[in-house]
Amino acid sequence: MGKLTGFMEFERQAQRERDPIKRIKDWIDYTNPMTESEIQTQGARCMDCGVPTCHSGNEFNGVTSGCPVNHLIPEWNTLVYEGKWKEALDLEHEKNNFPEFTGIACPAPCEGACVLGINEPPVAIRTIERSIIENGFDEGWVVPEIPTERTGKKVAVIGSGPAGLAAAAQLNKAGHTVTVFERDDRVGGLLTYGIPEMKLSYTIVARRAAILEAEGITFVLNTEVGVDVTVNQLENEFDATILCGGAAVQRDLEVEGSELKGIHHAMDFLHANTKSLLDSNHKDGAYLSAENKHVIVIGGGDTGTDCLATAVRHNCKSLTQFDIYDKKGAKRDDMGNPWPQYPIIHRIEYGHKEAAGKFGGDPRAYAVMTKKIVGDSNGNVKEVHTNNVKLTVDENGNRKRVDIPGTEKVWPADLVLIAIGFKGPEQNLLQQMKIETTEKSTVKAEYGKYTTNREGIFAAGDIRRGQSLIVWAINEGREAARECDRYLMGSSVLP
Repeated sequence: MGKLTGFMEFERQAQRERDPIKRIKDWIDYTNPMTESEIQTQGARCMDCGVPTCHSGNEFNGVTSGCPVNHLIPEWNTLVYEGKWKEALDLEHEKNNFPEFTGIACPAPCEGACVLGINEPPVAIRTIERSIIENGFDEGWVVPEIPTERTGKKVAVIGSGPAGLAAAAQLNKAGHTVTVFERDDRVGGLLTYGIPEMKLSYTIVARRAAILEAEGITFVLNTEVGVDVTVNQLENEFDATILCGGAAVQRDLEVEGSELKGIHHAMDFLHANTKSLLDSNHKDGAYLSAENKHVIVIGGGDTGTDCLATAVRHNCKSLTQFDIYDKKGAKRDDMGNPWPQYPIIHRIEYGHKEAAGKFGGDPRAYAVMTKKIVGDSNGNVKEVHTNNVKLTVDENGNRKRVDIPGTEKVWPADLVLIAIGFKGPEQNLLQQMKIETTEKSTVKAEYGKYTTNREGIFAAGDIRRGQSLIVWAINEGREAARECDRYLMGSSVLP
């Protein structure tokens, strides 16, 4: 620790945000950077906790605790406080290839596991993490590191999301020749087309991709393996393959009227918006506009919040987000959600603040279930009918939501966005490659080994574990690279 009494002297200060009313008029980063001295002060709050759990990277009852990439958090907090930014950057990169991604878009389970956070606001770990890497870029310390020797082995990585990029980066460090196949026109997967520009700018993704290219990685864009490149071509050209295609099959809303025009999956809405924005600043009109529309977002998670922030920038007429859960408390439930699990509490995220700034209140409607959707005579969505629900447990311990009588409500709607998660990976390529899958449709590959039923083919990230966090994808991409390297060379020097 840098300052013995820092956690008692200084209050938590996380990344500042621009004024919500002003920022909804543009697509620029919604945050403002903090000064070096402010970040150093936050580093001083890291306490001598004896057994730090912020970097533990565990899961308890399906809830993440600590950092899955095992970031050396107390160490780089101390270095930041001491002004040793280069050393802090080196420690960041030791465990995480892309701290700029996690420093922006990770929900920070590390902070949920912070010992100080048991009875005080936790250390602002994510803010410090982002500041370290951005300072590194500003100082010119983040540069391509080209391997001095090549092994002669060729590896294909399918998918350029965080798992694919991490796997490619590590395999390239080991000296293998790596080709990343991406079916979209830009690198990044859901980093690019699933997270809105004002939250994670494509310039940040492209900046890192340029470094990876300079290090020797080849990106083949607009190319879908199994369609544009055959499985036979892949197997003939490469010594090994890592599947990092994500879990892109979105869940459907199975209610009456869900086929009406004006109802779209959240990722279709976000993808089209970002592509049109990057291609033409929306001048091509090739996106789903929420302008002057009553917008309903079904789903209370981060993707739903990203839809809020996008729709409000389109200048929608009204905006409501349905959350099937009750409004959570301000503090964690010590019985059902004990420390050091990620705290499941009520949060007011950037999109909620922006919607409230424009429309005057929290856009969320809690404990709401969609019962049916009604359209007009032309087949366009017109109304969403809902009930409030409560969670019950029957005599066999089965949990079920039941309607609360008298809570029926009709909501006007011109645009309905479905943000209720993902079912799993697409199956076409997996079937062509004869890859075994689990009952959840994910690739059958053991965590820590990542080997599939096909020799030389590995799987990492959401395609293996299902919908999850960016930081878990990076963890799996790095570890799968190690196992792939071991397969190719007999042993591995990768972590």
